[in-house]
Amino acid sequence: MIRNKEQLRTTLFQLLRFALVGLFATALHYGIYLLLLNILSETIAYTIGYVISFVCNFALTCSFTFRKRASTKRGLGFGMAHLVNYILHVSLLNLFLLMGISNVYAPIPVFCIAIPVNFLLVRFVFNRF
Repeated sequence: MIRNKEQLRTTLFQLLRFALVGLFATALHYGIYLLLLNILSETIAYTIGYVISFVCNFALTCSFTFRKRASTKRGLGFGMAHLVNYILHVSLLNLFLLMGISNVYAPIPVFCIAIPVNFLLVRFVFNRF
């Protein structure tokens, strides 16, 4: 809960930094997905991109977004948040593929839905641990 202007300011800057890190991680994820799409199935290409972007995302989220030291607790919490997020990602990806959206464009609505959910999960982890 935001109690004063300083907390609001802090939260807004965290959200901005989260967006910047998220844009980088999403671009990395999507780029890897597109590179692997011609040689692997959509789900496997998507998963490899997700894992690689996850590692970069954790490092940047610690150092830049929330400006906290990486720790085992934060790593585990981040991993659990991203496990939930990954399940959401893959479920939505397969749903959009079943709906007939091209495998090149199907990740885009996935990102639009899953990224805000991920911010809430990760923010909870970093403020809790």
